[in-house]
Formats: sequence, structure tokens, C-alpha cells
Amino acid sequence: MENIEFKITGEYIELIQLLKATGLASTGGHAKMIVDEEMVYRNDELETRKRAKILPGETIVVGDVSIQLT
Repeated sequence: MENIEFKITGEYIELIQLLKATGLASTGGHAKMIVDEEMVYRNDELETRKRAKILPGETIVVGDVSIQLT
């Protein structure tokens, strides 16, 4: 599994913005499709909200990529 550490500059980042910022999605539409296809897990639970507010300390897993937010 590939591990990515991502630093949030504000209080939170929306899920689709995170997918674009880490390069897992090439466009906003692609990011929405990833979420719609139920490929995103937040702290080991399925996340289906495209604009979910992701906070520092959380872990997002998409396929074989794990993103740790700081």
C-alpha cells in the first residue's frame, strides 16, 4: 500500500479537493466519480459525501493508497 502524508493548510479540506490535490483524481468530475463508486474509506468507514470535511488526524484510503492528514 502506498502511503501519502498530506498537510492541511486550513481547518479542513473537502474530500473531492483532497482527491485532486493528492493526484488521485485528475478533475473534479473524476473525484466525484471515485466517491460515487464507493471507493473511499474514511477512518475505516465508507465515505459517500463528496464534500465531507476531512480533518487533520484522519486517514483516507482509496484502493491501495492511504492518505494521512496532518
